[in-house]
Amino acid sequence: MSEDTARVVKIERTFDAPPEDVFDAWTSEEILLRWFHAGPDWDTPRASVDLRIGGSVRVVMRRPDGKEFGAGGEYTEIDRPNRLAMRWTFDDDPSNEQLIEIDFFEQAGRTRVTFINSEVTPEERRESQEYGWGLCFDELERVLGS
Repeated sequence: MSEDTARVVKIERTFDAPPEDVFDAWTSEEILLRWFHAGPDWDTPRASVDLRIGGSVRVVMRRPDGKEFGAGGEYTEIDRPNRLAMRWTFDDDPSNEQLIEIDFFEQAGRTRVTFINSEVTPEERRESQEYGWGLCFDELERVLGS
């Protein structure tokens, strides 16, 4: 695995919803509160979105024991409903600024999402984020299906 590949988390999922709905799930405070957490027994008590280039996004996830995990960043690209990109950091490691790029592709009324989270260090964080983002995507699928 090259050094660049080792620093990337890539997830591809298809959702039974149009691209506008999937894009909005990533950019609406109300919808983020419903899905942006790592499992059905977690919750998201806070989310804020200033949807403009240079605007900020922030979420706080809470696991069942009450411990909270915050993260957020700044939008660098907004092309509804096709693409969203942002600089991103987790509160527990603010020195590891990452780039998240999300592309939304319409396919017969469904949406294929390609999510790339790059510049992730160290290896343990990449593995943790791959697992955590996967769980978040499971929650997004649940919310979009309801």
